[in-house]
Amino acid sequence: MRIRITLLMALLLAVLLVLIFAVPAVADSRDPNTRLERQIRHELIMLPHYGVFDDLSFKVDGANVTLLGQVTRPSLRMDAEQVVRSMEGVASIENRIEVLPLSSADDRIRRAVYNAIYRDEILYQYSLMAVPPIHILVKNGHVTLEGTVGSIIDKSVARTRAYAVSNVFSVTDNLRLEP
Repeated sequence: MRIRITLLMALLLAVLLVLIFAVPAVADSRDPNTRLERQIRHELIMLPHYGVFDDLSFKVDGANVTLLGQVTRPSLRMDAEQVVRSMEGVASIENRIEVLPLSSADDRIRRAVYNAIYRDEILYQYSLMAVPPIHILVKNGHVTLEGTVGSIIDKSVARTRAYAVSNVFSVTDNLRLEP
């Protein structure tokens, strides 16, 4: 009786492992865009100079990729295009990443908004992540918050903290909720 139960448990475990590992592979083989999108997302996040003051996104249409977002360094714009261009399955790239203008005033605002958001006791948890999810974009004194937060309260606090920083003309809150 014990042997039967052990064999049954082993069989169930094997079926479960097959489902866990085979279903994503089957989904990837049916939809190559899903695999390509995951690969692009991973490669963009891993770029060495990508940080909280940059925002990179993209659209995939078959084998055509459109790069979007805003960055503080021209080299990051070029690196993003280069890494995506080298991927298997990419036929063409349209690079619409905007390089934000150099401005010491904007740099001060970036640092101040970063401190206001990531030193807040409610939002501090996000600063501990490998890639902090709230991206702070500043262009001519106008702040845009991009990324994800876990609750409406976090979204509201981030927006409020950004508004409280001096010399900020406006705040655009593009934060999305992600459980």
